[in-house]
Amino acid sequence: MHAYATQSNKGLFFGIAIVLLWCGNLALLFSQEMTIKALPWMIPAVMVQMFLHTGLFITAHDAMHGVLAPQHKRLNNLAGSLCVILYALFSFKSLRREHQQHHAHPGSAQDPDYHDGEHRGFWRWYAHFMMTYVTWRQLLGMALVFNLLHHVMHIPLVNLLVAWVLPSLLSTLQLFYFGTFLPHRQPPGGYDNRHHARSNDFSVFWSFVTCYHFGYHLEHHEYPFVPWWRLPFVRRQLSHKELA
Repeated sequence: MHAYATQSNKGLFFGIAIVLLWCGNLALLFSQEMTIKALPWMIPAVMVQMFLHTGLFITAHDAMHGVLAPQHKRLNNLAGSLCVILYALFSFKSLRREHQQHHAHPGSAQDPDYHDGEHRGFWRWYAHFMMTYVTWRQLLGMALVFNLLHHVMHIPLVNLLVAWVLPSLLSTLQLFYFGTFLPHRQPPGGYDNRHHARSNDFSVFWSFVTCYHFGYHLEHHEYPFVPWWRLPFVRRQLSHKELA
């Protein structure tokens, strides 16, 4: 086993905490009256929900690499499947296949996360990214869930939009910006490593707050068997010169 690898199930416990907090905060937001007076607490609560929503994907991402519960493959995949379903009704197997393609051909035409070769700006790339992954089946499924929550569970429309739809959309922007656009955007002098990736220079605190250390992206590509919570440790051990 590589020195940076771990057989710890710590990520699974982090994942359980994220799911429970996500459910709890969502239930709280669903139950509150959304008024102008509620803005002082509602805005932070929505940002927390966005962060937790992103955490669902990060947890599933570790599962795609088999490091969420490394000693329990079925549990690892089951937890990953649950997280991507909660995130946006994704198929875990399909996402894992696409993500393996991303790692095999990063920053190239064969990379499903990469831009189309022409539109390299943030919004065009983001639109291409979303169209690559989001399917009509997902959209129909989410529309069904939305209507069930509204018409059967009697959750107010504004609560659904503010507590569920808005954090979900903001989370896609967070993941794309910190996990794809910044790390894989081609620098002026061209790529300088085989992963066509780079890491941000954020402190450990801001790296966690912005995207669960997903911004330490060069380290992740070099050592994909390292879970998100261990990336700061790996970063401390390495220099970018050694990774290139």
